Amino acid sequence: MNLASDNVVGMSRPVLDALIAANGGGEPAYGADSWTAKAEKMLADVFEHEVSAFLIATGTGANALALAALTPPWGAVFCHEESHVIDDECGAPEMFTDGAKLVGIRGSGGKFTVAALEETLERYVPGVVKSVQPAAMSVSQVTEAGTLYSLDEIRTLTGVAKAHKLGTHLDGARFANAMVALGCTAAEMTWKSGIDVVSFGATKNGALACEAVIFFDKARAENFQYRRKRSGHTVSKGRLLGAQMVGYLENGHWIDNARHANAMAATLASGLGAVPGVRLPWPTQANEIFAVVPEGVAAALAAEGIRAAPWGSLSLPEGFVIGAGERFLRFVTSFATEAAQIERVVAVAKAATTRTAAE
Repeated sequence: MNLASDNVVGMSRPVLDALIAANGGGEPAYGADSWTAKAEKMLADVFEHEVSAFLIATGTGANALALAALTPPWGAVFCHEESHVIDDECGAPEMFTDGAKLVGIRGSGGKFTVAALEETLERYVPGVVKSVQPAAMSVSQVTEAGTLYSLDEIRTLTGVAKAHKLGTHLDGARFANAMVALGCTAAEMTWKSGIDVVSFGATKNGALACEAVIFFDKARAENFQYRRKRSGHTVSKGRLLGAQMVGYLENGHWIDNARHANAMAATLASGLGAVPGVRLPWPTQANEIFAVVPEGVAAALAAEGIRAAPWGSLSLPEGFVIGAGERFLRFVTSFATEAAQIERVVAVAKAATTRTAAE
C-alpha cells in the first residue's frame, strides 16, 4: 500500500478511455487537433473566462514556463521558502527564466502572510541596479504542507503583489483538491482573486501526464507557444494530451476524483489523530496528511508494506518540536484510495501503540 504520493497511482478510467479513443485515426500534430481544441474550450468553461491554455506533460514544465512568462532574467519571484518551485524542480524555474531569482518567504504550514511578503519586498527596491527586480509572486494551492490559502488570503496577497506591479502565479498541482475543499469555483480561486497565470494540474488527480498553463490575459501569453516549443514541451501527438484533459474534465470527473481523495484524507487524519502518541502539526485540509508518529508506529507501518514519505519541514508551528523517538511522515490519498486501506493504516498504528504500551 503506497500512500507516499498521489503520483503512484495510474489513470482513472474516464481518462484512460479518452486516451484510447484518441489513439485511433489521424489528427493534425503539435496541438492543432480536435481533442486539444475541445480541451481548451472546456478549460475556458471551467474558469468562466476567455483563456489562453497550453497543455504540458509535466508540472515542473508548467510551473517553470509559467514563471518565465512573468519574469525577466533579472527578476525576482516571491514564494514560500519550501514551495515546490524552490525545493522540488531542480532549478527548472531559474533555467527557463534565464536566471531569475526565487526568493523564499518563511511561514508556518507552507503559507506566507501579507506581512511577510511586504517585509520581503522592502528588501527589493525597483530601480536599484545592484538588486534583482520584483517581478512575480507564486502561491501553491494546495501548499507543500497540505494546507490551503483561503480566498480572502489569496485576494489580500494578490492585492499587495499588484500594488508592487508583480505578476501573480498559482501552482495548482492539486488544484481540484483545493477547490473542492474550499467549496468554491475555479474562477473564484483564480482570476476573481487576482491570479494572472495558473499551473492547472491533472496528473495527480487521474491523468497520465497532463497539466495546463492558463492565462487570463492573452497579452501575457503572446510568446508562450515559442517558450513551450523551445523548452521541448510541445508534444508532437498533442491530441494525447488533449484527450487526457477532456476525459479529466468531462462530466465533472475531476471534481469527483478530488472529492473522494479529500474524504479519504479526512478519514485517515481523524483515525491517526486518535492514536496515542500521534500528533498532527496542522489540520488536514485537502488530500495530504502530515503526522508525527512514534518510531514504533513508523516501523510497524513499514513492516506491513504501508509506505509514507519521510518528511522534514521548516514551517512547523512555533513550539512544535519533533522528538528523538518520533518520525515525521506524509500520507497522500488519491482518487484510487480505498476505505479499507485507510482502516488498515489506522489499525496497524493502533496495534503498534498498544504493543508498545504493553511492553
